[in-house]
Amino acid sequence: MPTKKLEIQPRPKARKPVAKKPTDPSTKPVDPPSHEQIASLAEKYWVARGHPLGSPEEDWLRAERELLGKAS
Repeated sequence: MPTKKLEIQPRPKARKPVAKKPTDPSTKPVDPPSHEQIASLAEKYWVARGHPLGSPEEDWLRAERELLGKAS
């Protein structure tokens, strides 16, 4: 009884997803906040907290998070 040869077919290449362009023309990339914008907001937070001594990073990071959230 003759044996059949198995033919192995290569897998088709996976297609990369194509990024869709926004349909709304008013949608455009937003620039990240500038150093000056973050510094200004961080200073406002610091003043609102009563000018405490210590780490200014807390106010800076809060301002940065808030501004980046608005940018997205």
